[in-house]
Amino acid sequence: MTVSIRFTPPPGARAYRLDTARGAFAVVDSPPADGAEPRGVALLVPGFTGSKEDFHLLHGPLAARGYRTVAVDGRGQNESDGPAQDETPYAQEELARDVHAQVTALGTPVHLVGHSLGGQISRAAVLRDASPFRSLTLVASGPAHISESQRQRVELLHDALAAMTMEQVWEAILAMGPPEEVGGPAKGLGGLELRRLRWTNHKPAQLLATGRQLLVEPDRVAELAAVPLPFHVLSGAYDDTWPVPLLDAMADRLGARRTIVPDAEHSPNVDQPQRTADALADFWDTLPG
Repeated sequence: MTVSIRFTPPPGARAYRLDTARGAFAVVDSPPADGAEPRGVALLVPGFTGSKEDFHLLHGPLAARGYRTVAVDGRGQNESDGPAQDETPYAQEELARDVHAQVTALGTPVHLVGHSLGGQISRAAVLRDASPFRSLTLVASGPAHISESQRQRVELLHDALAAMTMEQVWEAILAMGPPEEVGGPAKGLGGLELRRLRWTNHKPAQLLATGRQLLVEPDRVAELAAVPLPFHVLSGAYDDTWPVPLLDAMADRLGARRTIVPDAEHSPNVDQPQRTADALADFWDTLPG
């Protein structure tokens, strides 16, 4: 069953279902601000346990710079439908095909931005076919599998999902940490009840399949570096999922623009949205077309 859209978009944006050849995906679509010269379109792909709301605080600053931004819930994430038990549609190649379908439905080449897991899905989409993309920005998304400390957390979540419902897992997570740290990094999401709703909207199979991908993802940087596309590696000043020196080295291997956002951790899009938006727009402004 498809979940109805209940999350309020930021000012100037609208929430709707983007119809594609691979199904409908919930998006938040923000046009350039009134009076701003249109500069391009960006597709924003969220990370593990995340959603389109993780980018809420970027829409306004990027609209002011002339960019239309479309943030998407991937298959089985939050308000986009997907099977609850069958993991097959959540294979990385299938999620990469979804990204291509979304760009086709938008009808224009895009600057692709992937946060964390979304960065690895975006990388797979670019490696499949780079022609629909004007650039690729990897936000706090590393070259291969996640760090050992994060591996332990993902494995713990897998064990919990095998034994409990999504509602029960939520209660267990809530008991383990302060409310502001529960349910992902989306400060733009609202109160704890909306965080709970986002969590319970996620399909268990999506979390199991994509969590497993984070544990085994190979290093595909050399393969990506061979693609003739402008790259940008952006992160906070501290990251426990992929340490900052590892991201520095990846940027060097890609010949990518490198941005470290001060006073930000694994979600600079949330911790420092204005600085993150400025870094994205500064990068895109340098590109032809």
